[in-house]
Amino acid sequence: MKLFNRRNLMLAGAIGFAAALTAGALISGSADAAVETGAPAPAFSVQDASGRTRSLSEFAGRTVVIEWTNKDCPYVRKHYNSGNMQALQTAAAGQGAVWLTVISSAQGEQGYLTGAAAAAHAQEVNATPAAILIDASGAMGRAYGARNTPQMFVINAQQRVVYQGAIDDRPSAAPSSLQGATNYVTAALADLRAGRAVQVAETTPYGCTVKYRN
Repeated sequence: MKLFNRRNLMLAGAIGFAAALTAGALISGSADAAVETGAPAPAFSVQDASGRTRSLSEFAGRTVVIEWTNKDCPYVRKHYNSGNMQALQTAAAGQGAVWLTVISSAQGEQGYLTGAAAAAHAQEVNATPAAILIDASGAMGRAYGARNTPQMFVINAQQRVVYQGAIDDRPSAAPSSLQGATNYVTAALADLRAGRAVQVAETTPYGCTVKYRN
């Protein structure tokens, strides 16, 4: 009987550990980035919400912030419902940076939006990116190794990736977690403005998984 109970406890522990790993995988992306920090940012050619084709090369000489989003993801909602993401977009634009919001959800998957719907949603939540890129094929997202929403990239004027990963150090969907959070994007932009290397250049992203086409 004691042996049986011990085996049951060991089995329960193993199941619990596996469940914890599974749950963690839903909110935390791989630490292995597809793009090496410091390397040239992958080129892209993607239509924005208005139907205009946008490319990385058109922003040469400017700092670019890229945000992967999914309007139905609770981690994304935390930042938009609180106004945090919109404030970041406004601040970045005020500093001369270009903010690109990318939707890589495939058609039929959570978070997918047509260009018109994406533009309407942005207006509804008072978002002000320079462009919303509709990456339903997932080509841009996979090129950057985007795994989560939100996931952030900062590209310098020489079009090299100088930051990639989480938006902040609070991997939670709770709005209260914003209080006292360290925002990695804000910090990276401050480092660039000061003419110094980005001090925290790579972190593990968190959020919902990007809903790519299978």
